[in-house]
Amino acid sequence: MPDVGNTRARYRRILRFAARYMVQTWWFELVLPRFGLSGFVARGREARLTRIAQRFHDLAVDLGGLMIKVGQYLSSRLDVLPPEITRELAGLQDEVPPVSFDRIRALAEAELGMSLDRAYASFDPTPVAAASLGQAHRARLSPIDAADMGYDEAVVKVQRPGIEVIVDVDLAALRRIAGWLSRVRFVASRVDLPSLVEEFATTSLEEIDYVNEAGNAERFAASFAGDPRVAAPEVVWERTTRRVLTLADVTAIKINDRAALVAAGIDPKAVAQQFAAVMFDQLFRDGYFHADPHPGNIFVTPVGVLSGETDAAASASTQVTTDAAGPAPAWKLTFIDFGMMGQVPDGLRQALQQLMIAVASRDGKRLVESFRSVGFLLPTAETAELERAMTELFARFGGMGFAELAQVDERELRRFAIEFSDVMRTLPFQLPENFLLIIRAMSLTSGMCSSLDPEFNMWDAVEPYAAKLLRDERGNIVQALGREAMSVAGTAWRLPGRLDKVVDRIENGRLVANSPRIEHRMARLERTAGRIVSAVVFVGLFLGGILLRADEPVWGGILLGVSVIPLLHAVFAGVFGRRGPH
Repeated sequence: MPDVGNTRARYRRILRFAARYMVQTWWFELVLPRFGLSGFVARGREARLTRIAQRFHDLAVDLGGLMIKVGQYLSSRLDVLPPEITRELAGLQDEVPPVSFDRIRALAEAELGMSLDRAYASFDPTPVAAASLGQAHRARLSPIDAADMGYDEAVVKVQRPGIEVIVDVDLAALRRIAGWLSRVRFVASRVDLPSLVEEFATTSLEEIDYVNEAGNAERFAASFAGDPRVAAPEVVWERTTRRVLTLADVTAIKINDRAALVAAGIDPKAVAQQFAAVMFDQLFRDGYFHADPHPGNIFVTPVGVLSGETDAAASASTQVTTDAAGPAPAWKLTFIDFGMMGQVPDGLRQALQQLMIAVASRDGKRLVESFRSVGFLLPTAETAELERAMTELFARFGGMGFAELAQVDERELRRFAIEFSDVMRTLPFQLPENFLLIIRAMSLTSGMCSSLDPEFNMWDAVEPYAAKLLRDERGNIVQALGREAMSVAGTAWRLPGRLDKVVDRIENGRLVANSPRIEHRMARLERTAGRIVSAVVFVGLFLGGILLRADEPVWGGILLGVSVIPLLHAVFAGVFGRRGPH
C-alpha cells in the first residue's frame, strides 16, 4: 500500500490510467471503423483488452484499495469476458500484498485497548488471508473468552492502516471518471454512472466498519437458521471493534479447489448447483444477500458421513456423491466476509421474480415487460423489435449452457449477436438504482459455477426455482378467482330473498319510485342477474371439469377451458357495464 501522504499522486495516477484507455477505446471502436477499418479493429481487439487487463492488474496490486475491488468484479465475469482477461485479473482475489505485522499489531492494540498477548491466548503473525481493505490472522481465544464461546480457535480480521484515507481518494477518482463518462451520450443514456459510484461508495464505507460487518454476519446466519446447506461464523463481540473483528475459525475447503473437493468425495458439479440455489434463495426469497461471493469468501465444509440411517431431511437438503466404495461425506457451504451485503426492496424482488418466471417460461414478451418493471427500460420505450429478438433468442438458444453454445456455428452466433446488438442500441436501456450489487453477486455466481462445472447450465439452476414461483403465482390466481367466485355466489345467495321482497311490495302497492335514477338501478339489477347466471354456469363447468380430469383428461380440460368464458362475464360484466350516472 502506498504512503497515505501521497494521496494526490495516487489520485492523478488513477485518472491518467482511465483517460488513456478511454481515448484508446474511442479511437479503435468509434473512429477507425468510420474509415472502413472494422476488420483491423476486430483482429486486434483481444490482444488490446489483454494488455489493458495486465496493466490494470499491475496498477491494482501496486495501489491496492478500491482498485482491487474493481479488478475482482471484472475477474468474475467468466460468462462475458475472454478467459485471457479473467485469468489475468483472477490473482487479485488472493494475491493482495499483506501489511507488515508490526503495523497490524499497533492498530489492533490501539483498537482493543490492550496488548494482543492479553487479548488472545496466541496470535499468529502470518496472515491467513490478505484482502484489499484488511487482512486476517489466526488466533486462540483467552481461556475466559473460550469458556464463554465454547471454542478457542478464531480468526481475527484487522483493517489495513490508513485504508479510510485511501478509500476517500479512490472514490474521488471514480467520481471524476464517472463525470467524464456521463458526458458521453451513449453511456449517459443507458446508465447513471455518478449514481452507481455513490452506491459503490456507500457499500465501500460500510465494508470498512467491522461492527457493521459483525451485525451483517448475525443477520445472514439468522436467514439460514435451521438450513443445513449453509453456515456462517459466530462473532466474538468482546473482541470486536470498528477496525478489529474476531470470528470463529471456520476455515475449510475453498469452494474453487476442485482437487480438494474431489479428494474429500464431494462432486464439484453438486457444489455448483447448490451454490446457485443458495444465492437464488438470498436474492429472491430473503431479499438480503452476500454481494461478494468470490472464492476466498466461501468454503465447502464436510460435516460427517451420511449413512442409510441418516436423518432424511438432512440427507435431502445436503447434496452428496456416492460410489461403490461407500457413502460420501455430507457438506455445507460456509460463507465469510459480510462487509459487502445487498438488500432487494420488496417491489424490486417481485419484479425480479417475474423476470425469472419469464426466462424460465421462454416468454419473450413477458421478459420485456419484466425489463420495464425492474427499471431497465424507460416506460416510453418502443419494444416490439426487442420482443421479436427475445422470442427468437429463446427459440434458438433457450436452455443452452456455455458448453452447448460453444458447439453452435460461430457464423450463426455472430449474425444473431450483430442483429441483437443493433436492436439494443436503439432502446433507452438504463441500469436502475440499487442494482450494482445484484449484478456483482450474480456475475460472481455464474463465474464460480462455470469454473466448478464447465458444463454448468444456468437455465437448469434457474428453472426449479422459477417453477416454484410459477406454482405460487398460479396458486395466487386461483385464490383470487376463488374469492371473486365466493363474492358472486354470496350475491346470488342473497338475491332471491331481496327479489321476493320487491315483488311483495309491488303486489301490495307499497313500492314507491322516489328516485329519478330508478331506471339505472333496474338496469344494474338486470346485469347482476346476468352475472349470477354466468356464475352458476361457471361453477357447473368448473366442477364438471375437475371431476372428469382423472378419467377423461381431454374432456375435463375442455370443460375447464370453456368455464373461463362465463367466469370472465361474471367477474367483468359489472365493470364494463358501468356507464352513465350513479
